[in-house]
Amino acid sequence: MNIELESMAIQMPAVLGHPNREPFHGVLTLVDVVSDKAPAGARGHRVVLTRAAAETALASLLGMALDYSLSFDRHDTQRKVGVITRAEIVGKQLELGGYLFAKDFPEIVREIGRGTTRQKGTRETSRQSKACLAMSYEIADARVADLQAKIWTLTQVTFTGAAILLRDKAAYRDTWIELD
Repeated sequence: MNIELESMAIQMPAVLGHPNREPFHGVLTLVDVVSDKAPAGARGHRVVLTRAAAETALASLLGMALDYSLSFDRHDTQRKVGVITRAEIVGKQLELGGYLFAKDFPEIVREIGRGTTRQKGTRETSRQSKACLAMSYEIADARVADLQAKIWTLTQVTFTGAAILLRDKAAYRDTWIELD
């Protein structure tokens, strides 16, 4: 079993009990895997983010915002509820972590807390709940290998942030977010 790991992080100073920092982590997307459905902005095309494009763009995720819409059905770049401080590719998963602004947005912290159920005594999490939340990336400067292709292959991107969505609204259904 081969596991590849590419990782980057911003070191935030520890502030014990900070009221506006709630740590989160999750899977933003999958690399070298075709999306389950077309993401917003892809003109109805399903996409595949290449590992090379994801690795090159990994640093662009650091310091970017995490957003959500009130109905969790779309991106809302005007409603920034967190910051991304860590991004890494583990196998085919682009994992990330950071902080939610818990004091400013207590409702999102509660919603994420309800969206997953941890099995007692383990780090394993059940993500089978219909209410489970997922994530989706936001990008700019995307290059598509062939605009005429049925499935677009993204060969270059710049990450500009991420969004929290309902699982059935996300392009990749195997994405998720949970509190640390």
